[in-house]
Amino acid sequence: MSDKKSHALVNVSQPNFLDDVFDYSLPPKIVFDGPAVEYIDGKPVTFDPKDMKTRDIVITDTTFRDGQQARPPYTVDQMVHIYDLLAKLGGPNGVIRQTEFFLYTKNDRLALDRCRSLGHKFPEVTGWIRAVKGDFRLVKETGLKETGMLTSCSDYHIFSKLKFDRKLAMESYCEVVAAAFEAGVRPRCHLEDVTRADIDGFVLPFVDKLMEMSRDVPPELSVKIRLCDTMGFGLSYPGAALPRSVPKLIYKMTHECGVPSDRLEWHGHNDFHKVHINGGTAWLYGCNALNATLFGYGERCGNPPLESAIMEYIGIKGGLCGINTAVVTELADYMRSIGLPIPDNYPFVGRAFNVTRAGIHAGGLRQDERIYNIFDTTKLLGKPPRVMITDKSGADGVVIWVNDFFGLKGEDKINKIKVHAIARWVMDQYEKEGRLTAISDEELEAKVKELLPDYWQKYRRGM
Repeated sequence: MSDKKSHALVNVSQPNFLDDVFDYSLPPKIVFDGPAVEYIDGKPVTFDPKDMKTRDIVITDTTFRDGQQARPPYTVDQMVHIYDLLAKLGGPNGVIRQTEFFLYTKNDRLALDRCRSLGHKFPEVTGWIRAVKGDFRLVKETGLKETGMLTSCSDYHIFSKLKFDRKLAMESYCEVVAAAFEAGVRPRCHLEDVTRADIDGFVLPFVDKLMEMSRDVPPELSVKIRLCDTMGFGLSYPGAALPRSVPKLIYKMTHECGVPSDRLEWHGHNDFHKVHINGGTAWLYGCNALNATLFGYGERCGNPPLESAIMEYIGIKGGLCGINTAVVTELADYMRSIGLPIPDNYPFVGRAFNVTRAGIHAGGLRQDERIYNIFDTTKLLGKPPRVMITDKSGADGVVIWVNDFFGLKGEDKINKIKVHAIARWVMDQYEKEGRLTAISDEELEAKVKELLPDYWQKYRRGM
C-alpha cells in the first residue's frame, strides 16, 4: 500500500527560519518527534526524548589516560593547565564530571596531586589501573575515591592476552573489586572489547555478579560499569545485532542486569568513524556518562571528541547549562602551542572550520552569515566566519575579506564595486600567472593598502 499523497505549496510573506531548532545563539537543538523503538527478544528497546531533559547526562574525560596513549607524555605543568581549563569549560554544574589519570609514573602522581590542589569540585580526579592486586596499592597510596580498572571481557583478551579461561577471569576481576570495597574505593570496571564479546556467555553473568557484590556495600561504593568499544565495532543502527548494537548493549545493562543509568558509562574508539554517533546513542538509550578526550586524541584512531560531546550536550539540553564554550578555542590554542596537530578543517577549532573559499558561499555570508555559518561562532567560540581568497572566491569573497580586515559593519561596509580592482588582481593571479595556491592575508593586506588608500588612511593609520 502506497503512502503517496499530495503536498500543497505554502507560500508565505515572511521566512520560516525554524528558530525553535536553529537558534543561532546556540548549537542547533536536537528535537525528537516521538520515541524510537527497536526490538530484542521481542521486547521494545526504546528511549523517551523527554527523559533527556531531566536525566543527569554527563561527560567524563580521559585526556590524561587514553589521550596520552596517542602522543608523547604531557608535562606536569601541561596537565595542570589543561585540567584547569576543563573545569572552566564544564562549568559549575559539572557537565565534565570526572577525569582519569594513570598512576604508574612519578609525573602522573604529581600531576594528580597538583590538579586536586586547585580545589575544583569538577571534574573529579579518578585513577586507572589493571585489575590486579599489585596495582591497587597505587590507588590506596593516592587516596582516590574512585578508580577505573581494566576488566577485559572478550575471548580475544581473556584467552589470547591474559591466558585465562572465563571462570578464572571473572574470579580474578571480582577479587580486585572486593579489595576496592575493603579499601573504601569505588571500582569502575572497564569492560574492554565489549562489542566483540560473548554477551550472554560472559558479560551478563559478570555484570550480574558485580551488581550482587554492590548490594553488600554502601551506595557510594557501588560498582560503575564502563562499556568499552575498544576496536570501534559498535553500531547505532536500529536492528543491528549484539554484541555490536549500542542500544541493545545499554538495554541489557539497564533492564536485564539492573545497572542504574548513573553508574553506566560509554567509552568508544573511532576506527570506523562512528565514535561520536555511538556516544550520543549511548546517552539516548540510558547510559548517563560519555567518556571523551580533547579533540578526539586517543589510542589508534582516537576517542569521542570532548568538544563535540559538549556541543551535543547543549543540543540535547537546549541550553548552555553553565558551559563556557569559549574555552574550547582556548584549549585548542593551547594544544597547538604544545605541539598537538589539529587539522585545519577540524570541527569547531580547525583554523578553517568556518572559513569559506567558494564565491557563492561568500555571497551568502555577505547577505546573512547564518546562511553558511553553523551557529554564532563569534559569540560561542570567539571565531567569526571568514573567507579564504582563491580563484573560486569572486568579488563576494573579496568584499567580505576587506570588510573584516577594516572591521566595517552595517552601513559602513564596502560594497562589491569598490573592491573590483582587488578582485580583478586576484583573478589575474590565477588566469594570467597560473597560480595554484590561496592568496595570503599578507598579500591581500598589501593590495588593499595600494588600491584602497582612503580606507587604509581612515581605518588602519597607526596600526
